Amino acid sequence: MSEALGQANSQAIARYKNNFLKEVEERVEDGQWVKMCMQCGVCAGSCPFGPHWEHSPQKIFMMIRAGKREEVLTSDSMWMCTSCYNCVVRCPRKLPITHIMHGLANYAHRLGLVAKGQPTRDIAVLFWKNIIKGGRLNELTFSLSMYFRDGFGQGVKNAMAMQGIGLALVKTKRLNPMEILGGHMCKDKSGIQRMLAKAAEIEDKRRGMA
Repeated sequence: MSEALGQANSQAIARYKNNFLKEVEERVEDGQWVKMCMQCGVCAGSCPFGPHWEHSPQKIFMMIRAGKREEVLTSDSMWMCTSCYNCVVRCPRKLPITHIMHGLANYAHRLGLVAKGQPTRDIAVLFWKNIIKGGRLNELTFSLSMYFRDGFGQGVKNAMAMQGIGLALVKTKRLNPMEILGGHMCKDKSGIQRMLAKAAEIEDKRRGMA
């Protein structure tokens, strides 16, 4: 009986210490905390989007420990996180759940495993591409890029549907049409580019992806 139990425990430990868990620990922000999840479900119950997620953080962490690499990295659940931090505040073990979910989303994006047309991913990429050009967000060009991300025809329809809000923003000086020419940018744009390039180089080396 004890021999069978010992064998069962060894098999369970082997499954727990799978390659995907190690991959997450090494390459995902705060991934080393995944193994500390005790599956209490507080994160799922605290999340405003909880009922709408295919996989709650609790499930994602268990799937990682079970070695379900493709299922985790192709899930859209990480992209549902709005950074409200309810899960972090209420987690009994104070796990950085929000950081891990964003880290998984970023890792899936870097590997090219995100489904095409995933809206939150598309918006995140558009935001990043916009802000790195000059160090500050150009709200006008960012809004236009969001409208036209599904093609010119759909972009015109989106812009027309939002024209009332756009005009109101212009009238209240919350949106400057002249930003189409470039808008406010940081003075040392080349310095920002060098800084971002160096940060990417350091991150790749840290994660062994260089």
